[in-house]
This record gives sequence, structure tokens and C-alpha cells, in this order.
Amino acid sequence: MDYKMSIAELLHPLVPSMTLEEIRNLVEHPKNTDMGDYAFPCFKLSKEMRQAPQVIAQTFVDQINLPDTLASVEAISGFLNFKVSTSHFAQNILEAVMAQKEYYGSSDVGEDKKTIIEYSSVNIAKPFHMGHIRSTMIGESLRRIYDFLGYDTVAINHLGDYGTQFGKLIVAFKLWGDRETIEKDPIPELLKIYVKFHQEAEENPELEDEARSWFTKLENNDPEAVELWTLFKEMSLKVFNRVYDKLGVTFDSYAGESFYSDKMQAILDELREKKIVQKSEGAEIVDLEPYGMPPALITKKDGSTLYMTRDLAAAKYRKDTYDFDKNIYVVGSAQKLHFQQWIKIVELMGHAWSKDCVHVEFGMVSLEEGSLSTRKGNVVFLEDVLDKAVEKTLEIINEKNPDLSDKASVAKSIGIGAVVFQELYTSRTKDYAFSLDKTLSFEGETGPYVQYTHARACSVLRKAEFDPLSDIEYGVLSDPASKEVVRILAKFNEIVVLAHKNYEPHTVARYAVDLAQAFNRFYHDNSILVEDKALRNARLALVYSSKIVLKNALHLVCLDAPEQM
Repeated sequence: MDYKMSIAELLHPLVPSMTLEEIRNLVEHPKNTDMGDYAFPCFKLSKEMRQAPQVIAQTFVDQINLPDTLASVEAISGFLNFKVSTSHFAQNILEAVMAQKEYYGSSDVGEDKKTIIEYSSVNIAKPFHMGHIRSTMIGESLRRIYDFLGYDTVAINHLGDYGTQFGKLIVAFKLWGDRETIEKDPIPELLKIYVKFHQEAEENPELEDEARSWFTKLENNDPEAVELWTLFKEMSLKVFNRVYDKLGVTFDSYAGESFYSDKMQAILDELREKKIVQKSEGAEIVDLEPYGMPPALITKKDGSTLYMTRDLAAAKYRKDTYDFDKNIYVVGSAQKLHFQQWIKIVELMGHAWSKDCVHVEFGMVSLEEGSLSTRKGNVVFLEDVLDKAVEKTLEIINEKNPDLSDKASVAKSIGIGAVVFQELYTSRTKDYAFSLDKTLSFEGETGPYVQYTHARACSVLRKAEFDPLSDIEYGVLSDPASKEVVRILAKFNEIVVLAHKNYEPHTVARYAVDLAQAFNRFYHDNSILVEDKALRNARLALVYSSKIVLKNALHLVCLDAPEQM
């Protein structure tokens, strides 16, 4: 049952100037739950009705005939505060959770809507380092949230696999590379010879000319250049996919920058035909100063293209290929101006779908001093962080629960989940410092805490052998702790919808912590396996429902839900 809509239907005859949906959208949850379960603010009606909000609220109270589903309505400080019937509320929510299971909280709001999500976008032959975790996990979580709401998503890893750096890498490989050594540990070895190239080029500038020559050969499909470029890409993807597998991250497309190399000329032709570009010191630019931005460079003096050109080509290709309703880019805030520029250029080209391109920006992640070290110098590889988290988790399990079955698998779920959860628990727009020790805590606002709560619920249900089809007297769930759990369970779909609207996975992560905390208070305050059959079954229904929603929420923020810990 949609309680917000029920309240909207009650109020609609009293506010005929607003639609049912407009009224429903104003219904909120009071911050103080003692005030009620739902509230309708009357402030927006003051001008129209020429009365104070407090007077309007009291007038409405006197005119409303409450249905059985609502226990009371009060006028408090300009709000209409509604309390739901405890028995009806618990029955409605818990029966919905137990019937819908893994689909509880989902909806078809995105039905028939195609959404592109570009994320991770690592660079070939370069480290998959700790700084990549934000784009990777924010993007994967958004992809799961959008899927959960019925959108038809396409996940794209826009690989950095094009540019003059590959000319440099080819030269470095031919001079100092050993194929067998590189294949054993590709990224560090490729990074080593790439760094060596720059060191040697300072003494021997001719190397730069040779690198540009090899990149030109690559652009012209020279067999040797293409063979080496393909080798670097395949070796890199092998390493990257190993990390993605650990994180549970998947993509539908790995079309990177090189994929659009033959699609840029059409963009250049269109820009020139529509007189959007102009010459500037031999280069081609789009003058964006009238829109409060500096000029955007489209081609360099030598006619070569840039990121801007490739992003324009990629966006056009995606629209032509997928006919997207929304095209999301999960890219750091440092690229904000770049996205503002090319999206404005798409608009100037006359494409209405420019408004459907969205830059989901995020802040930086840093490392607490001394919390991590790496054998690879000043680059902290993400895989090293994940492996260290799993290693330390296994140590904790061996200390606290040495007889746990399948310890290695559980340690992986908890350790990697802890790293991911800390990333997604922070609002994406904020910078944060990563701490492995805080991350692995089983107390407080962490992934292991939520996972442990799920495992606790599973343990109770195993002991009880609960049958969700049994008769349940929901009215006995009248204590404050039980009511709070039901109230939070009821909000899950709203939370997921809010997360997708704001592109903010941390909304779901924080919800998971709220539910875990409420469940643990309920668990502390109430004996569950009691003699009273009615009370036992009702409390077990609450445990079962909490387990389901905790698992659903954990999945949306890319964590496993272990049944034993």
C-alpha cells in the first residue's frame, strides 16, 4: 500500500488546485518519529488560501475522516502529522517484503528508458590504482540502482587506449622491453619502461620524435604498431579484469578512445558546416566565452584531435547506437569544465539530447599516512588494497571465529566489501581519506557492521526454522524498537528512487546502516524465540524481512551478504 498516495487522496478534495501526484510529493517523514509517520506541510497553501499554515492545518484536521489504515492526524506547527495504524502498517510492509523478496524496493519507474553509464575508464598500460575506486564503484552502484528501478542500462568502460603515449610505449618496448617478463606482471613492467622512456628522452630528445612517428604509424594501421598496441591492451585488460572480478564489477562495452578514431571526421565536418568552429593561431576552437567558459580546443595546429573531439564523437555514436534517454559520465570533479564545454558544444550543434548528458562528478580519495604501503613505489595499486583487506579480515576471523566454514570466501566478501562500503558511504561530492583499520571495524558505520547484522538475522532464522507462510498477528509488534524497524523497511523504495535521482549511492549505504542499527536495537530489546507463538512468529517475520532488505541494500552498494560470519 502507498501510504503517501492514501494521504494525498484524503487531502485532494481539500486542495483541488493541486494534483494527487503534487500532493503526494509533498508528503514527508517527520524527523522526530514521535510526531508521526507521515507529515504534510501546509506552508505552500498560505498564499492561495490566505491563512496561516497553522490555521490551515487545524481546519483540515477538522474536515478529514480517517480510514482504518490511519490511527490519527494532528495539526502541529503548520504540519498535518499522520500516524499509521500499527497493526495495518506492520502487516502491509512485512507481507510486501516477504512476498517480493529480492524485488522489494524495486519499481518500473525506468521501464523502456535506456541509460548509458560510463565509469572506471582506466588507462591501458597504466596502474589500476586506488584513485580509480571512486569512478568504478560509484558507477557500478548506479548501474545496479538503475537496473533495480527498471531502466535498460548499458555499462561502458571508456578505456584510455589512444594517444601519443602509445608511441612512447612502443619505442620503450622495442628498446628495453622483455615480452616474457612483461607478461608475468604487465602493468608494473610497462610502467617501468614508460618511466624509463621519459628519463632517457631528457638526455635524448630524438626519442620524442621517434614516439610521434610510431603513433602516426599506429593511426595508419601499421601492422607492427597495431600488433604491439593490441598486446599492451590485452595484457592490461587481463590484469584489470582480475580486479573487476574481485569487486564484482561488469561492463557491457569496453569501447575506448581508439574506437572513435574513425568517427571524429564526421564531427569535425559537422562543426565546420555549421560554422561552430573558428581558426585561432592555426588551431580550431569553439568560442564559449559568451556562455561563461573559455574557448574549447577542437584540433591542434597540426590538425590532430583531442579528448574534446573524441568525447563529442563518443556521445554522438552512443545516441545513434543506443538512442539513450540518459547518458551518464562518472568522472572526477577535476573534469567539470571539460564536460560543461563539450555538452554545450553538442547543444550548439543543435542536438536536443545534449540535456540528457550528465556529468556525475566526485571528489578525491586520499590515504591516511602510514595506513598502506606498496612494493610498487609511489603508486598504490587498488588490487594491493583489496588483497590486504582480505588478509586482515582473515586474521580477524581466525581470532574471533576460527571454526567458521569457508573462511576464505567469507574473508573475501567482508574485506573487499569493507573497502567498497567506505567508498560509497561517503557522499560522492566530498573528498575523503581512506583508512583500512576503520574500514574493517565490525562496529560503527561500516560494511562489516551491516554484513554482520545480516548474518545475525540469518542465524536467528536458522535456529527458529521460520516459515514465512505461517499465520502472523502483526498487532503484537507494538514496542518502539519493532515499530522503528518497520518504519525504516517502509522507506526502502523511496531511498532507492532518491539515490537514482541524485546519482548518490551513499543514500542507500546510509540507509543500510540505519536499518542495521534499528534491527540491532530491536534484537537487544526483544527476546525473539519466546514461548508465546504469536509473538515469536511476528518477531521472526520482522527478522526475516530485515534480512531480505539488508541483502537488497547491500547488493545495490556492491557488497555480498554473508549468512555466517
